[in-house]
Amino acid sequence: MNFSFSRPPCTRWAQRAATGAALVWFTAIVALIAPWPSPARAQSTQDQVLLDLREAYRKGNRRALQAGLSQTQGHLLEPLAAYWDARLGLETASNTELRAFLRRWEGTYYEDRLRNDWLLLLGARRDWSTFLTELPGYRMNDDRQVRCHALHARHATGQHLSATEVSEAQRLWLGQKEAEEACAPLIDRLMTDKLVTAELVWERARQGAEYNRPRVVSQAVGLINADWVSAAQATQAQPDKYLDEKLTAIRHRTKELVTLALVRLAATNPGLAAEHMAHARWRVQLTTAEKSAVWGAIGRAAAMGLKGEATGWFAKGKPTDMTGDQLGWWVRAALRAEQWDQVAKAIAAMPDTERQQPVWMYWHARALIALKTPDHAAQARELYQRTANPHHFYGQLALEELGQAIATPPAPAPLSAFEKHAALSNPGLQRALKAIAIGLRAEGVREWNYTTNLHTPGGMAERDLLAAADLACQHQAWDRCINTSERTTSEADHEQRFPTPHRTQLMKHASAIGLDAAYVYGLIRQESRFITDARSHVGAAGLMQVMPATAKWTAKKIGLTSFQPHQITDRDTNIAIGTGYLKLVLDDFEGSMPMAAAAYNAGPSRPRQWRAPGGSGPVLEGAIWAENIPFSETRDYVKRVLANTTNYAALLTGQPQSLKTRLGQVGPRSGVHAPVNTDLP
Repeated sequence: MNFSFSRPPCTRWAQRAATGAALVWFTAIVALIAPWPSPARAQSTQDQVLLDLREAYRKGNRRALQAGLSQTQGHLLEPLAAYWDARLGLETASNTELRAFLRRWEGTYYEDRLRNDWLLLLGARRDWSTFLTELPGYRMNDDRQVRCHALHARHATGQHLSATEVSEAQRLWLGQKEAEEACAPLIDRLMTDKLVTAELVWERARQGAEYNRPRVVSQAVGLINADWVSAAQATQAQPDKYLDEKLTAIRHRTKELVTLALVRLAATNPGLAAEHMAHARWRVQLTTAEKSAVWGAIGRAAAMGLKGEATGWFAKGKPTDMTGDQLGWWVRAALRAEQWDQVAKAIAAMPDTERQQPVWMYWHARALIALKTPDHAAQARELYQRTANPHHFYGQLALEELGQAIATPPAPAPLSAFEKHAALSNPGLQRALKAIAIGLRAEGVREWNYTTNLHTPGGMAERDLLAAADLACQHQAWDRCINTSERTTSEADHEQRFPTPHRTQLMKHASAIGLDAAYVYGLIRQESRFITDARSHVGAAGLMQVMPATAKWTAKKIGLTSFQPHQITDRDTNIAIGTGYLKLVLDDFEGSMPMAAAAYNAGPSRPRQWRAPGGSGPVLEGAIWAENIPFSETRDYVKRVLANTTNYAALLTGQPQSLKTRLGQVGPRSGVHAPVNTDLP
């Protein structure tokens, strides 16, 4: 629940909430709460030393770190402490010293972690000889910058890059969110050698303009001509002013810069950008690809604003010249407008890798059915069958289109003693669990993920993953249990993927206030993965990730008059406040699970706007409404919570379930319900 509030509680609402049914469940919550402190971590002296060394590492205090290093000898996490020391000394260490560390901790995550760091440093220094010597020992192979350096090293040392590798370099660069330092020099060199064109660089610059990343724009334009960077910055700072000052887009080769200004303007004011695009000079002077890029940006911004003009603006461009993200928003806008021909058109223009994603296969099938194209039923059925999967949102919807309810699949064969022992004796898993147990959760999670996913090519085999997940469950490392179990494809253990910790307490709370326990479980699984002391970067805390201000407000509403902020990670207190707030939200949104989930994640004011922008709007399928949520985090959150809920309902009841029923329909607020609870944070 990653939001805060500032509006003070309303006395009128407080009086209303204290009567009738509300009083019943508020009182029930208070009655259910009993002290249940977080389990204390049993720590040895060495454990505490490690925690102290972690603080020294965070502060960059190598002297303090080295002073305590000898006290970690023989500890299970000794290689972690050694890594902290080596990492702080990386830039001044000799190759001999670094290789000694790699030999000392050979086969561990920390060997590979330091090699990753070293490769990044070698690439930045253009020490290609040492880089290529060390690269074969690198096992993780998951760092985009290391891969760019690797391609650069091969090209710089005279090794011919294949067409596939050149395409990979382009994808790596375009796939960066920010202006990272490794891939741009590689693209610069490939452009100099005429292996990539300037159009790729302009595409990257337009990407930066659309997503408001001025450093990306400056970096890309600088590869074309360093003298144009200041002009490029002007297109981003004041795009409308820049456009008004240009009598012609051709003068001084500024056509591409004008496109950057139009794309930036589109992101902030799509209507004004559309007016600019109506000018004859842009129709004549911009290329088809440039105009399509601008119309794609205009359409995307309008679609994210839930504007009805979006599909018309998208249609002015050429779909194959638009980005995958723009095409995705074209589909969403067309779904909202029930323009199934445009849904099909936009999906058809997507790159193969995107078109094969479950979300677009599902909506492609729906478009085929709606348009009644030749052989539409057979084609749609094939797409549904390829998408169908009980484990995710669109897989569940596809199952229902095939006439199948969502049920808990049969459990895999029980783990053997040998399989369990292999997991238990795995050094990487042992270190990860130890780190988590003593409070080094981030470090433990990284080593666990490395051990299960990256230590061997392709990661662990499926039975090994099930055994590792079982080990995590036994240690109540629920996040590792869930995430590890989710990696299996041929065998799925729903007891691992959808565990039910704190079952007695949670079921009591849910029942007392009339909440679906499966919905609560589905939300907690997404919020915290059942980590009782979880804290987000914005301050949300506990199982249900409640923000401090929201916790204080809700505690008053449900009668927890003695609530103190430090209690928010107490299990029962957190469940009481989290479920109490969720109930208030669900009631305010007339029982709509998708809207309540969106409100829990993004605050209630936003889904109120999304349900009926401008005070009115269509009645949509819950799935279409959820797909049109403008915030990618909230959109993904709602879909995951509802899919989780459906699986938990099947698990808890033993009965087949329907995701579609839970999604329902979303439209303007019904007049028969109580007024909007404007007090709700």
